[in-house]
Amino acid sequence: MTNILEAICNIVNHKNFAIREFYSGRNRANSMGEALENYIKDAFADTFDSDDEQSRLKTYNQEFSWLGSQNNPPDIMIKGGDAIEVKKTQSANSSLALNSSYPKTDLRHTSPMITSECRDCEEWTVKDLIYCVGHTSDTNIKSLWMVYGSSYAAKHETYQRIKTTISDGIKTIPDVVFADTKELGRVNQVDPLGITNLRIRGMWQIENPRKVFNYLHEPTDKDFELVCIIPLEKYNSFPNESKSKLEGITDERFSIEDKQIKNPNNPAKLMDCKLIKLCVSQR
Repeated sequence: MTNILEAICNIVNHKNFAIREFYSGRNRANSMGEALENYIKDAFADTFDSDDEQSRLKTYNQEFSWLGSQNNPPDIMIKGGDAIEVKKTQSANSSLALNSSYPKTDLRHTSPMITSECRDCEEWTVKDLIYCVGHTSDTNIKSLWMVYGSSYAAKHETYQRIKTTISDGIKTIPDVVFADTKELGRVNQVDPLGITNLRIRGMWQIENPRKVFNYLHEPTDKDFELVCIIPLEKYNSFPNESKSKLEGITDERFSIEDKQIKNPNNPAKLMDCKLIKLCVSQR
């Protein structure tokens, strides 16, 4: 089973960041968003060097249980492992648009935001969630931050309370016809003819991890930066083989450090984590 440590090793070994050319040349991407998502899948599946489409798809089938739908989280689920959300930005520090799905510390089988196919793709209850945030130019990936939801987002109840309060408040408006919805609210038959409906949607966004964790990493002028933040407890849960492979990397541009970050549920408390970085200049 693959994991984030294996993905980091594969990125370190691959070192090709011209992802638009790399994936459009293989007829696998029509946009930088698609190219970034393919890059993440190949990193986790160790298929960067696979030129055979059937072989690559077979590996995907072995490693992943879910490869996403356009309007529902997550983008990727590892069989027996973590879930992954891929976000692309063309501005290094811009906030991440999460649309109607609030930030998550983990992904739960009971979430109303996932599809039934995702819910039934394997036996699972809760999956740790990795946010993979790629900053791209029109041709290259400039930086990739990989952070776990448990180190980035507060507990579910923090966001659900706000969502429920707004939704319940909307329903107290008199003389309107409400309908059941997964969104904040839906009002039917707004006008005298009863032909106009109103959908009320939440549009969540969260600060870029580059900004949230600016006390851990100062951006450089390198052509590519990989920055990963893994809670220590999570890091220790990975197979020894994966940890040994990662810790055995001798590239001088690669580093692993023990750090502490603010607890998303109480910034007065600190969480132990591993800060893993690769900073590459190709000039």
